[in-house]
Amino acid sequence: MINYVYRLISPRVITVKYTNIDINCGRVIVRPKFMSICHADQRYFTGSRDAAVLRKKLPMALIHECMGEVVNDPSGTFRIGENVVLVPNQPGTPVEGVYANYLRDSRFLSSGNDGFMREFIDLPSDRVVSCEGVKPELAAVTEFISVAFHAASRFERAVQTNIGSVGIWGDGGLGYLVAMVLRYRLPKAKIYVIGMDEQKLSRFSFVDGTYLSHDLPSDFHVDHAFECCGGDGCYYAGRQIIDIINPQGTFMLMGVSEKEVPLNTRMVLERGLTLVGCSRSDRVDFENTVEFLRDSKVQNRISKIISEVCEINSIQDIYDAFAHDATNPFKTVLKWNI
Repeated sequence: MINYVYRLISPRVITVKYTNIDINCGRVIVRPKFMSICHADQRYFTGSRDAAVLRKKLPMALIHECMGEVVNDPSGTFRIGENVVLVPNQPGTPVEGVYANYLRDSRFLSSGNDGFMREFIDLPSDRVVSCEGVKPELAAVTEFISVAFHAASRFERAVQTNIGSVGIWGDGGLGYLVAMVLRYRLPKAKIYVIGMDEQKLSRFSFVDGTYLSHDLPSDFHVDHAFECCGGDGCYYAGRQIIDIINPQGTFMLMGVSEKEVPLNTRMVLERGLTLVGCSRSDRVDFENTVEFLRDSKVQNRISKIISEVCEINSIQDIYDAFAHDATNPFKTVLKWNI
């Protein structure tokens, strides 16, 4: 079966590549319906990654946040027409005690391998999760939410004492989702969000308090912290967290920076802090996310971080959607019609 793959060949240039899918390959074949743009996709599209990285990664199809409908499944796991979400992490050789998303030989779609900007997608059945009962445009951000679930599970394993209070640095989409998932999984914890934009902070109505990072009370402290800023904000948030966090706290690092970020290791040692790097997710996190999204209250809250749903009928529409996303503080969802 001929398949159209929309590949980024250089910054801001997408062309169509024709490939073949073997319908007898034993894999589930899915037609994409809704996708969501991630900051990583935006960095590839605009060419803001290091030139050596771009030479190594391109050409490739972008997007790793996607839902679609099953068009063929020889395994019989899914019915034809069933709504599903797609897991971009392709695990390598299992290592005991190591999560699949951290294995050295795992592959990640849309990072050196074709992502989901295709006419059809073929995946092993264990890389496909049913999302029946979830609005399609919300299901499109399942991967993004699954990262928060993965971080929450690692946090719970790392913290051996009473969780107490948690500070989340970052008022964007990642901070919002981490706050939602922590509230869901740790209802007794005190959750505070620290950001830079009062309007964004106003969306966090479900936490115990919000603060502007430049106006924190002098006696403000938290037992544990999540850094969800990314970019240059990683440095400023990290410095503030190390100053504020209580002794033997757990510091979860989630924001991605293109530059090396210095940390005050003297204070990390003096406070006995635990630093946990957290990235991506795997199937169990998708399953937990879909269950989470079936709650109508959760769906209402998630809808607040979708700023735009863009109809995609041509390559020009893809360009326009990425241009819109560059000025969008939250998530841009693509309704994939090509």
